[in-house]
Amino acid sequence: MTAVSVNAYTHSVTYVADNILKSLKDIIRLSGMDPAALIGKWESYERALKVWLASKHLQKIVLEFYDPNTDKLVDRWDIDIVYDWSDDGAFYTDTDQLRYAIEKVGLVPSSARYRIIMDNKRGRPDVEGWAPTEYRSTDGMVRQSLGATMEHSGLGGSTAYWRRV
Repeated sequence: MTAVSVNAYTHSVTYVADNILKSLKDIIRLSGMDPAALIGKWESYERALKVWLASKHLQKIVLEFYDPNTDKLVDRWDIDIVYDWSDDGAFYTDTDQLRYAIEKVGLVPSSARYRIIMDNKRGRPDVEGWAPTEYRSTDGMVRQSLGATMEHSGLGGSTAYWRRV
């Protein structure tokens, strides 16, 4: 019984990690940016996601679009991690909901850059190439929640974006 649960949770971790990366790629691409920087570091992102989802240290993934001249935030997307794992076999990814929200937010300026931050609880295992960092300020912005956008047996992600007030 334990081996089945461990294998099922491992499958959930893989499903959610894959769909987080695919969702980030879609957000970047549909926001008018080139996802090459994400794709170039795909293995590093995937490794970090799987380690921290498996250890249950990952709290949130943040995609920041910023102006490289001023270093100010232009747009931000958050994927909050939900750990309500059960062995019920339910799974989904709501790409339509993401696509609709991206259309509402609109394109980012072509001069913008992006970075991905993974926010963890204290005591997280180290993953090569990853270190703590600070978020850019969201002053003058408000968070809009989309709700659950991906799940596999209760392990999932709830997505939100930040917009100017």
